[in-house]
Amino acid sequence: MKSLAIIIPVFNEEYSIIGNLSRIISVVQSLTELSINILLVDDGSTDATVQLIRGFISKEKNLHLLCLTRNFGKEAAIYAGLTFAKKCDAAIVMDGDLQHPPSLLPEMVRLWQQGYDVVEACKSSRGPETRAKGVMVRLYTLLFESLTRLGIKNHSDFKLLDKKVIEAYCRLPERERFFRGLINWLHFSTAQISFDVPATDKKTSSWKKWTLIKYAISSIVSFTSFPLHLVTALGGLTFLVSVVIGGIALVDKISGKAIGGFTTVILLLLFIGSVLMFSLGIIGIYIAGMYDELKHRPAFIVNEKESFLGDFRQ
Repeated sequence: MKSLAIIIPVFNEEYSIIGNLSRIISVVQSLTELSINILLVDDGSTDATVQLIRGFISKEKNLHLLCLTRNFGKEAAIYAGLTFAKKCDAAIVMDGDLQHPPSLLPEMVRLWQQGYDVVEACKSSRGPETRAKGVMVRLYTLLFESLTRLGIKNHSDFKLLDKKVIEAYCRLPERERFFRGLINWLHFSTAQISFDVPATDKKTSSWKKWTLIKYAISSIVSFTSFPLHLVTALGGLTFLVSVVIGGIALVDKISGKAIGGFTTVILLLLFIGSVLMFSLGIIGIYIAGMYDELKHRPAFIVNEKESFLGDFRQ
């Protein structure tokens, strides 16, 4: 009998985690041809999420809890779960708020059994969200795909990965990870199924605006060096502008048409200064990424005291 791990990152979800787990388990129980373990990865929750899960585990077999010592971020939680699932024949990554519908699990398993290494659920619609957020997501997706040549439109973290994909993903050396992009970059055989994102009972998202912006920048920087080449292009542009303006000023001087004033000089200085600061900002982002990677700190640290893994070990 083949084994399957279902990895569910959670963070401050005391309001609904038990009800959501019950619905996921009811679907999992129909997959009788597999040996299934559910691994909840707590990403440093500060509410009663861990206590509720530990109480629920005592009533359900094949349910395990992996606690991280603090909030390392969802990407680190996914990586931690996959690291502990390497011994399984496959793993499914899904959210615990039911915006990744559990009803898709049987179809994902069926496609995997047909021979696909990756089965990913793609969003037909994004569910209820503000217009501004929808526009920002589309702009980010367009920018990411244009710069990296990797298609992630409508992709989600809701994926089934074969054992070989899990092993390849865990061998990747980088600390800052973008799960959707890296799975696409690995380029194993992939099947896609679509779903409409349902509404969630969660009142507020754990993703803050600045966190999302930082996450978007990090994902782009980790897959392409194009912004660094943009710095070179901007340098060339400022040089051309300087040549044109300098040529005009020189002609006016020779012909005696030059007039006093600092408007042109001020505008030129402001333009060049803005380009220089923008360029330094781009370079700084890449240097910061290199700095974080060179420290070689672990992407996550497990809280063994709070975790409840049973025989589900690396």
